[in-house]
Amino acid sequence: MAKSKNNAKKLSYISVPSQIINSLSSSSLQSLLLSPKKSSRNSRLLSLLNTYRRPKFWFCSLFFFALFGMLRLGFNLDPLVPFSPYPCITSLTQGISSNGVSKTEKMDVAANGDEIDETGFLTNFSASQTLASNGFSELEEGNEFWKQPDGLGYKPCLTFTREYRKVSEGIVNNRRKYLMVVVSGGLNQQRNQIVDAVIIARILGAALVVPVLQVNVIWGDESEFSDIFDLDHFKSVLANDVRIVSSLPSTHIMTRPVEEKLTPLHASPNWIRSRYHKRISRDGVLLLRSLDSKLSKELPSDLQKLRCKVAFHALRFAPPILDLGNKLAERMRNKGPYLALHLRMEKDVWVRTGCLPGLSPEYDEIVSNERKLRPELLTARSNMTYHDRKLAGLCPLNALEVTRLLKALGAPRNARIYWAGGQPLGGKEALLPLTNEFPNFYNKEDLALPGELEPFVKRASVMAAIDYIVSENSDVFMPSHGGNMGHAIQGHRAYAGHKKYITPNKRQMLPHFLNSSLPAAEFKRIISYLHRDSFGQPDLRTSKVGRDVTKFPIPECMCNDSQSHSRS
Repeated sequence: MAKSKNNAKKLSYISVPSQIINSLSSSSLQSLLLSPKKSSRNSRLLSLLNTYRRPKFWFCSLFFFALFGMLRLGFNLDPLVPFSPYPCITSLTQGISSNGVSKTEKMDVAANGDEIDETGFLTNFSASQTLASNGFSELEEGNEFWKQPDGLGYKPCLTFTREYRKVSEGIVNNRRKYLMVVVSGGLNQQRNQIVDAVIIARILGAALVVPVLQVNVIWGDESEFSDIFDLDHFKSVLANDVRIVSSLPSTHIMTRPVEEKLTPLHASPNWIRSRYHKRISRDGVLLLRSLDSKLSKELPSDLQKLRCKVAFHALRFAPPILDLGNKLAERMRNKGPYLALHLRMEKDVWVRTGCLPGLSPEYDEIVSNERKLRPELLTARSNMTYHDRKLAGLCPLNALEVTRLLKALGAPRNARIYWAGGQPLGGKEALLPLTNEFPNFYNKEDLALPGELEPFVKRASVMAAIDYIVSENSDVFMPSHGGNMGHAIQGHRAYAGHKKYITPNKRQMLPHFLNSSLPAAEFKRIISYLHRDSFGQPDLRTSKVGRDVTKFPIPECMCNDSQSHSRS
């Protein structure tokens, strides 16, 4: 580049982080940015001696030394590394890499292929947890919204009994019995059924043929297991628990499988053995359908641990999905922490729940007419009015209610929000209360580069998987309504060390939403109080009957130091 002809007046610039700029006065900045004018040698020497004699010089020197020391502690400045907004990320990434976990694996617990050591604890897990929960603590200091709950020292711990390991050898070497399953529904329903299929195969001592994904009649998704999940990883993680085969062997391929469609709710291991063991031993192949949440939630400890192993380790998404999901998560994270919202505002959700979107009389009428035409879609109790359902907490939150809740819980206006879910009834107008209050509002279409989503556009399960990955990697997650995805992510976030998960206390908060005379400060105080225990704190599965261990992994799948010492 050619030199400027006019070198008479030059300005010297110093790169100063924005966090430091805010703490300096304008006069201080001026003294940093402008170079002093040249003077004669004698006058410079005299001025220097006079400066050294002044107490103000020593006071200023001490002040800047103290300021530099505080900056090193607070911002982790490194003279060899440019200022980074992620003070912890360099050392953590190095630690993760040294443990053999790739960049993609460290981002997603759902996709994590962590190994389990001889004590039953997961290796390579704490580093990714720390990265997710603490990576921005200094940037957001003073903002309670991003604060993570106290995990009480709980961490993944899958210690199988000696008896379980002893029986495993015979099960994985069995070549006579095979279980086939057909799973249905959306992505997270399919995940639940695959977990159950592995447990049933273990109970029966049979090999599991890779589950068949039934074509979804609503979304028309024809994806196969290997299109969504990493099949090789699935097989290798479960190699010591259940044998997974891609297809029936030639010895059984002509066998007509015994088909069963009537598995009852809360089927116990004893029921499964008494019902299926003789038939699968005699015929060699058993085909099960309609498994959705049929297996009992109360299982022996080893089988509960196996459920966690399948849900949190074996079911890793296929590499193309995982790569794209992690890219989008990194794009959300590159400017700070982010919140993920799972918004259940699609037309079919309003119809099925018996609720109204509250957008306008026109949209309420659309939902009501659809429900009259197809009453079979209503999954809620038909004897309740819409108002009763609303006050009972059985309706999804609309955009205005989500906005008021987030503001009351202290979400800053500049919070970056990723929203997962299908297009809401009413389109973008339905989201205006949220986008007006929180302008940094994105979904996968906003974050993806041209062409990145194109291979997956017509595959609803894959698109849901991308939402799942970005949501799981968020600093805070909140669903607007219950459902399989919300429950699955709740379990994953607990298993990751209790990353913040906001459960809207709809039943208790909605009467206050309807009270227009309540002052804003009092409304915020009440809402904060009602949610004091709703941020994903450790919650034991055994405290209530019928809880799923993949949603509440304590105590079967997680333990703290006191528990691990008592077991050893």
